[in-house]
Amino acid sequence: MRPATEALILIDVQNDFCPGGALAVADGDAIIPRINALINDFACVVLTQDWHPASHSSFAANHPGAAPFSVTQMPYGPQVLWPTHCVIGTDGAAFHPALRTDPAQMVIRKGFRPEVDSYSAFFENDHRTPTGLEGYLRTRGITHVTLAGLATDYCVAYSALDAAALGFQATVLMDACRAIDLNGSMAEATTKLHAAGVTLGH
Repeated sequence: MRPATEALILIDVQNDFCPGGALAVADGDAIIPRINALINDFACVVLTQDWHPASHSSFAANHPGAAPFSVTQMPYGPQVLWPTHCVIGTDGAAFHPALRTDPAQMVIRKGFRPEVDSYSAFFENDHRTPTGLEGYLRTRGITHVTLAGLATDYCVAYSALDAAALGFQATVLMDACRAIDLNGSMAEATTKLHAAGVTLGH
């Protein structure tokens, strides 16, 4: 068992990000046995869940003429327009059925505000609106976070970068993640993680 000051944060292990889903990450479900085994090592386990209204501004379908994976400008900066995914209450938004969810003490739902996307477990994409996770971890006495899940180069990386910026020691378990790798996003994320002092482990 890891020290009580360490938390495991499992990012978006949901049906829509796994093979057959609306925004499937290649091999996304292959990480689940590794994650399920990891859960036993941590006294503090947090799950995040992408949780979008159908009207979400990050969906290409809500921008007439826009192609999925194109980029548009939002008030908070550039935003990839995604295929419609993880819509509130749908099967696609549910956790993958093979994921062990019972040991988790907290579920953070993100992306429910229609006007701003949310990759990070800590902040919306405006980098100002908190999810409440930081406060939860502080009151639990957590100083180190280990992250795994989907996708490495988006929600996992953004979460790890925010964790480091907030003063947590952060580790990303690369073998317990899978990437989208959109237009070089994986290389860019890796560079940023290294620069922020995030440990890339296995």
